[in-house]
Amino acid sequence: MTDLSRLANMAEIFSAAIVIGGIIFALIQMRQTRQQRREMAAIELFRFFGSPDFSAAYRNVLHYPDGMTADDFKQKYPDGENCAMLIATTMENIGVMMHQRIVPTTVVHHLIGSSAVILWNKLEPWVIDLRNELDNPYAFEWFQWLAITLTNLQDKSNAPAYEAHTDWVPSNFGSEI
Repeated sequence: MTDLSRLANMAEIFSAAIVIGGIIFALIQMRQTRQQRREMAAIELFRFFGSPDFSAAYRNVLHYPDGMTADDFKQKYPDGENCAMLIATTMENIGVMMHQRIVPTTVVHHLIGSSAVILWNKLEPWVIDLRNELDNPYAFEWFQWLAITLTNLQDKSNAPAYEAHTDWVPSNFGSEI
């Protein structure tokens, strides 16, 4: 074997190693980018829940009596339909994002799990009336899906987080900061 052929073989091995390394690097980068997108979506979700408009609508809907129809909203609470619409459209968007895996299910479950279920229970009659009024069974379908899915994901113990996770400790305190 001549020096030239030995160099050619080494160049082929070197180029194959570079290609394999590039592919591995690209896969790692894609994974990190996907994780960053999920984290950003979760942060935006958290920010939206802190908005004054959503907080006011949430507070109002929580205090409405259960089983209120669309007519009840119109008659008893002048701003009730606006609150219901803001809550329902927000939950609709979250349902789609969770289903498309834009926001991880665990994040949605822990951030708004019980709230989404409570809000659906409050607004279900209003949504049903709206579907009938619009003659559209798809109105707020993802809100309903979200509530059903989050209900099914509830811990079997049904204990709230402050009870269920009393023994939680960080895995590595230094790396979480």
